[in-house]
Amino acid sequence: MIDVKNLDFTYPGNSDKTIKNISFSIKKGEIFGFLGPSGAGKSTTQKILIGILKRYSGKVSVYGSEISEVTGDFYNDIGVSFEFPNLYSKLTGKENLDFFTSLYKTGKNRTSELLEMVDLSDAADKRVSDYSKGMKMRLNFCRSLVHDPEIIFFDEPTSGLDPLNGKRIKDIIRGLKEQGKTIFLTTHNMNVADELCDRVAFIVDGQLALTDSPRSLKIDNGEKSVRLEYQKNSKTVYKDFQLNSIGVDLDFLNLIKKEKIETIHTKEATLEDIFIQTTGRKLDE
Repeated sequence: MIDVKNLDFTYPGNSDKTIKNISFSIKKGEIFGFLGPSGAGKSTTQKILIGILKRYSGKVSVYGSEISEVTGDFYNDIGVSFEFPNLYSKLTGKENLDFFTSLYKTGKNRTSELLEMVDLSDAADKRVSDYSKGMKMRLNFCRSLVHDPEIIFFDEPTSGLDPLNGKRIKDIIRGLKEQGKTIFLTTHNMNVADELCDRVAFIVDGQLALTDSPRSLKIDNGEKSVRLEYQKNSKTVYKDFQLNSIGVDLDFLNLIKKEKIETIHTKEATLEDIFIQTTGRKLDE
């Protein structure tokens, strides 16, 4: 669905490249995470993929067509949710979605369905100027889906949301994947990426450092051990065991039989751990 080869980009007036010879591809029905700190090049790459930034070098193909050559019809097949909501404050939530729907070649109005999906039905007739930040984020999320696109670009989709609404948005994204939608997700939130993405790419200073599935990255970079926590003398203590031998480790087996076990878990690395190890950078740098 998306194929990027040797992409370079420099903003006018700058001497340094913002994007430096990056290559990646995204399959149909895949959630692909673009992870990195602020200023790493995530949003710039997304803007190139959706045709906002044209003066790039390299190849950027979406639906098999070079993005620099697509026509206006291209936007009937993609949806975009930017990190900062771009809505009409004097219009109601319903009026906003109705208006955006009118811009596309779609035979169906999904406004009521979308507002209900993000729990904004009760605020449908309220002006957006009276919405909270979280409500605006949810409405902005809906805006990207009004025309039922096949490829969707989400930029920090859970930013500014409370845990309940953050979970709601993540569940919706999972549902879109089940429908066969292709999703490009930019974020600096490693937990969101870990929960949602089939594959992730780490970007720092405009360069890709690593691309793989979250599961493979955590397994390959984690410690091959299991930590067992249990109660002893009214205190919680722990002991680590080698993962490949716990089935015949008598100490491990005896502890399980005799002690009050509280938790057992493998010591795989987190995505943030791997990011720091790979790039030498923290997400907030």
